[in-house]
Amino acid sequence: MIDRVRTARVIGGSLGGLLVANLLWRAGWDVKVYERSAQGLTGRGAGIVTHPELFEALRQCGIKLDDTLGVRVKSRITLAPDGTTIGELPMEQVLTAWGQLFERLRRALPDACYVNGLGGLSTTECDDGVFLHRSDGQTEKIDLVVAADGIRSGLRAQLAPAVLPQYAGYIAWRGLVDEQSITPATRDLLFEKFAFCLPPSEQILGYPVAGPNNQVDPGNRRFNLVWYRPADEDLALKDLLTDHSGQLHTGGIAPQRIRPEVIANMRQAAHDLLAPQFAELINRVEQPFFQPIYDLNSEQLHFGHTVLLGDAAFVARPHCGMGVTKAAGDAVSLVTHLNTASTIKDALAGYSAERVQFGQAVVSFARQLGAYMQAQLRTPAERAMAERYRSPEAVMRETASSQVFSIDKTQPIKHTTYQE
Repeated sequence: MIDRVRTARVIGGSLGGLLVANLLWRAGWDVKVYERSAQGLTGRGAGIVTHPELFEALRQCGIKLDDTLGVRVKSRITLAPDGTTIGELPMEQVLTAWGQLFERLRRALPDACYVNGLGGLSTTECDDGVFLHRSDGQTEKIDLVVAADGIRSGLRAQLAPAVLPQYAGYIAWRGLVDEQSITPATRDLLFEKFAFCLPPSEQILGYPVAGPNNQVDPGNRRFNLVWYRPADEDLALKDLLTDHSGQLHTGGIAPQRIRPEVIANMRQAAHDLLAPQFAELINRVEQPFFQPIYDLNSEQLHFGHTVLLGDAAFVARPHCGMGVTKAAGDAVSLVTHLNTASTIKDALAGYSAERVQFGQAVVSFARQLGAYMQAQLRTPAERAMAERYRSPEAVMRETASSQVFSIDKTQPIKHTTYQE
């Protein structure tokens, strides 16, 4: 076990970076977070499904877990295209929002530990540490670099250039609707539930989250929507990613650059395909946006004194709702290994072995959940998997559920809340 003060730099200041930075700081490390955005990240993101592993990581970061963290729902419901209920499942769960977690984690970390406007970083290994070359021309020699800079990680591109996101064949439209703008009938049916609708080859889901000022009291909340729609890569996706000037934005397009006719077509499709309650909600989203869905799989997470974490390491399709929880588990695992191993390299090797196994299992499970959304189902096995996850019962039971996926992959996670 190492007993001197150690230095770490976390690249990426979103939730994964903040989780690991808080844990390292509380463990006595000299830690700084370098975030590329100069303006800060407050207000970004949408809804987040919670799991017990996320609550445990937040506890270790010193975050108070109470009823203001999110909105609690008690059941799940599936609607037919005509708006009637075709399935319901009791399942208590807490749904939170990106902004809620970001603000709490950011407040828990001293301001001196968080630096905005610093990107374009690279590393060079040495025997007893790593040189971090900064975009401002400075070079630091430190003990540990944590790459938590997301699916398009610049450090992963340097260290593992063959590991690239793989497009899954569909996109997710997303949006938030203020509770007060929803008609009473729709609010009464959906707002206290985790809700689904399953048009052919598609899926929409939604759940309540905190309001614009992180308010969770009734009347001031919002409803978070995620609508999965097939889009082939060569034609449909390129068209969606092309703005009004004809510029193609590969990987993702800013909401304000989405062409008005694309949004109009999406709203019309909601009217034609979805339960009227969901069509109403889609129509009331002020600024809808979409994300192409990708898989990202890594074979190793450590490279000398540099390590991958969160979406820089693995990206699973959102169906299992494990993105932030997986990053939280990565952070806890990394700091645990650093606290117990004799060397940093030994710690990173132990972390990598543990989290590669878990990350690959999450990616595989998310592929199964999303199989029926694939634009092309090429093999009998894929078609069989698609049918398995098409029914309302399977979707409600297994989507974003803590009850069906285990951290050690041998036992189901005990379904808990932050009050247990």
